[in-house]
Amino acid sequence: MEIKKLLVADEIEKCSEVIFELRPHLSGQDLAPLFEIMRTEGFHLIYIEEAGRAIAFAGYRYLSMFYSGKTLYIDDLATLPAYRGKGCASALLDFLIEEARLKNCDTISLDSGHQRFSAHRLYLNKGFEIKAHHFERNLSK
Repeated sequence: MEIKKLLVADEIEKCSEVIFELRPHLSGQDLAPLFEIMRTEGFHLIYIEEAGRAIAFAGYRYLSMFYSGKTLYIDDLATLPAYRGKGCASALLDFLIEEARLKNCDTISLDSGHQRFSAHRLYLNKGFEIKAHHFERNLSK
């Protein structure tokens, strides 16, 4: 599986279907302006493509925190339903683990919805550990 990096916001359309699969609240939006803002904040996007469209993607950034040191943080990781179980997410994680090592990160981390059991199995099989609960307060309500 060839993993590609998305470098130009104009090409985000090829990733829109798999992004909307994970983030349905964004469905129908033009992702290019948001992607540009996220890039200025250090966001990176990688994907696996088939027939001109992304079938799996991951979004990540580098952070430094007292808690974990230099960290590659995975914002997003998803595969289209028809391609699940075929190793796409595993390949993306392997790529990101190696990327974190090459960038001398101390840790690699992500948050995952509590209902995503099959994803949790993958993370645990890749050596991730459950370390915390994630808390959030929505400020727009």
